[in-house]
Amino acid sequence: MKPYSRSTTRNLVAVGLAASLALVAGCTKSETSGAPDASSAASAASDGAGQQVAAGSGGKTCAIGDYGADRADLKNAVVGFSQSEKEANPFRIAETASIKAEAAKRGVKLLTANAQSQFSKQISDVQDLIARGADLLVIAPLNSDGWEPVLRSARAKKIPIVTIDRQINATACKDYVSFIGSDFVQQGQRAADQLIRATGGTGEIAILLGAAGNNVTTQRTKGFEDRIKAKAPGLKVVFKQTGEFTREKGQSVTEQLIQSKPGIKAIYAENDEMGLGAVNALKGAGKKPGDIKIVTIDGTRNAVQGIVDGWISAVIESNPRFGPLAFSTLDSFTQGKPVDEDIVIKDSQYSGANARTDLGKAY
Repeated sequence: MKPYSRSTTRNLVAVGLAASLALVAGCTKSETSGAPDASSAASAASDGAGQQVAAGSGGKTCAIGDYGADRADLKNAVVGFSQSEKEANPFRIAETASIKAEAAKRGVKLLTANAQSQFSKQISDVQDLIARGADLLVIAPLNSDGWEPVLRSARAKKIPIVTIDRQINATACKDYVSFIGSDFVQQGQRAADQLIRATGGTGEIAILLGAAGNNVTTQRTKGFEDRIKAKAPGLKVVFKQTGEFTREKGQSVTEQLIQSKPGIKAIYAENDEMGLGAVNALKGAGKKPGDIKIVTIDGTRNAVQGIVDGWISAVIESNPRFGPLAFSTLDSFTQGKPVDEDIVIKDSQYSGANARTDLGKAY
């Protein structure tokens, strides 16, 4: 897979945690975040709480002439959004809600599709969005590879594509306009720092890997392992297996783990759902909170509650609120203004120091 590293020249978008939007009852998310019309790639985006945060440029940019598309008015365009996974995951619920809320705020017609965690369905979903008249596409890819059929179809109709959360292995400003996502390597590094703090830097540890075939898993693993090797050689990874980003698989893998590696001291779960599955496995095995340290990535309400309850040591946020950035990027691009090829959304984190007070800010 093509590695994706963030450099200091790349775009950094600070999205304040104070603007975090909580899920309401029934697993819906009320979101009023928005972004004003961008006047350049360095314009401001609104986080929904009236705060203006700079979206500075400096890395590679993409202009509409280079991409081969035509100028358009976003207000009169049809935007197609392809969600990759079942919306049982709070991250996906918040992500979809953010896209829908921003489209509604701007008065933009939005077509949506959900691939239900099936990559072949996502490819056909996006082809269908194109057939239904989508002028612009926002895609949350399930996998990083295998997008050639979609890219050919979009290129033939000069349809700009913005990908969010996961990157596709393709050429920016040729196959797609921009990728908006977290710095996944840094997330892994931050998770390692928290695990080192929780364990004291020694002992046997396990990694619950995310799903294979996407850059998120690759980069969260790299960031974590590299940081452990550099800062805590006394921590030894003795177990590494995919939990496929699901709670059920995270639980079953952890059940295997505590049978095969009874001396395990800590678990790094590459998303909250797997981490919560690990908690269920530990409870079922009669473990007590803190017996095995757990660090996860996402920032969901249930995981942050796990810190409050003593089962989880830390949670690194992966911000799902892409709506304002996605539509601001498309607005600038369709007006003929250059936009950054890589846009990094800022993530916060939770630990014992702030989990209780900031629980309402989790999604």
